[in-house]
Amino acid sequence: MDAMLVIALVIAAMVIILVIKGLMIVQQSEAVVIERLGSYHKTLEPGINWIIPFVDQPRSIKMRRYQVINNEQVAVVVEETRIDRRETVLDFPGQAVITGDNVSVMVNGALYFQVIDPERAVYQAENLVQAIEILAKTSLRSEVGKMELDKLFESRQEINDKLQIVMDDAGNKWGVKVTRVEIQDIDIPRDVEDAMRKQMTAERERRAMVLQASGEREAAIARAQGEKESAILVAEGDKTASILRAEGEREAINQIMAAADGRIDPELVIGYLMGLEYLNTLPNIAKEGDRVFLPFESSSVLGAVGSLQQLLQQTQGKAG
Repeated sequence: MDAMLVIALVIAAMVIILVIKGLMIVQQSEAVVIERLGSYHKTLEPGINWIIPFVDQPRSIKMRRYQVINNEQVAVVVEETRIDRRETVLDFPGQAVITGDNVSVMVNGALYFQVIDPERAVYQAENLVQAIEILAKTSLRSEVGKMELDKLFESRQEINDKLQIVMDDAGNKWGVKVTRVEIQDIDIPRDVEDAMRKQMTAERERRAMVLQASGEREAAIARAQGEKESAILVAEGDKTASILRAEGEREAINQIMAAADGRIDPELVIGYLMGLEYLNTLPNIAKEGDRVFLPFESSSVLGAVGSLQQLLQQTQGKAG
């Protein structure tokens, strides 16, 4: 009886040990790949899980991580049985890249990925992080090599989008979802940076000269337009003045003729007025300079005087 009790206690203890050994608690956002006798069996989800001890074993996954040792970023390969399914950032160090115009630049990037299928992540890649990093670097070299340096700074988002497409295609095979790729820094040689600075300065000066020339051209156009309008107004004023003066002279002749009531020859009146207009014009011509030489037409003056004399004689004769 005592022997049976001892055997029962031993069996109970073994069962308890097996139950305890078989219990596995998986944390939230984690997953564990279980192999049974060397073959894939299942993937443990978060919560309490039970496996058969010594028969079911968790399969480890190699992860390449960066650690800071002596103020230097060093890559370390570790084996983990628990697969982190959270989004992970991979900040790979800067690398030399040759652009399309043969300029060597240092590009530092960051990659965000998330394990979607733990089974594929374990069995499809020997070192998941290393595979992702190498693919990202080679894809980055390929895309940057197609662009010239000037376009490289303007096309960061374009490069990020193309890299994400490439990484997604490979990530589907590895059970990984690449959420985004970012180019952090682009370091260029000092001489190239100085040349670019001089080029930008020259470009700004060129734009300033173009703006100044454009402003001067618009000012000249506006000034010419103003002079044109002013000349038109002066011409219209002279025209109007001439018309009014002619109308005034005609009205004066009509009044004189009406007052004379046919007693005065109209040609005498017209000759008198023309001679008088000539005499009034001479002082205005002299104002244009210090000395003005004009041929003196005495006949115009004498004609005006003669017309006046005949006009007076006719007036007196008619009155007598």
